[in-house]
Amino acid sequence: MTSIKPGRAPSFLGGIGSAFAVIFGIFWTAMAFSITRHSPFGGVSIIFPLFGILFIIMGVVNAVYNFRQATQKNRYSVLDITDSETEPDPLNERFGPIIEGHVFETHQGDVEFEAHDDGTRDNRRPRFCPYCGDDLGEDFRFCPSCGKRLPE
Repeated sequence: MTSIKPGRAPSFLGGIGSAFAVIFGIFWTAMAFSITRHSPFGGVSIIFPLFGILFIIMGVVNAVYNFRQATQKNRYSVLDITDSETEPDPLNERFGPIIEGHVFETHQGDVEFEAHDDGTRDNRRPRFCPYCGDDLGEDFRFCPSCGKRLPE
C-alpha cells in the first residue's frame, strides 16, 4: 500500500487558519450575546451565539489536527493507494468489475477486459502495467518500470 500525505506547510497553514477561526468564533459569540441580549424572541439570544461556540469547537479540533499533522514524525494519510489483494473495493464487489467498457481488476486480482458495444469482450491482455501504467511488450512477465510481477 502506498500513502499520499499532505505537506507540512499546508498543514501548518491550516492550523494558522483554524486559530483565526477560533478568534473569529470568540468575537462572533461576544457580539451575538451583546446584540441579542434584549431580543423579544427567546430563541434568537441562544441560536446566534451557538454559531460562535460551534466555530470555536470546530476551530480548536481542526487546529489540533493540523498542528499535529505539521509537527509529528508519522503523519496521517490523505489518500491510500492499495491493490485489490490488500483491500478489495466494496463498490466493485457490489456492482461488478465492468462499468461502461473499461478495464477493471476484480477483488480476486483477475483482470477483466474491455466490453464492446455489441456485448462481446476483447480477451486480449492489456499491454500496460496494472500497477504503474507503463507500456509493456507482448511477452513481459515483469514490468520494466516498477519491477512488479504481472498478473497471468
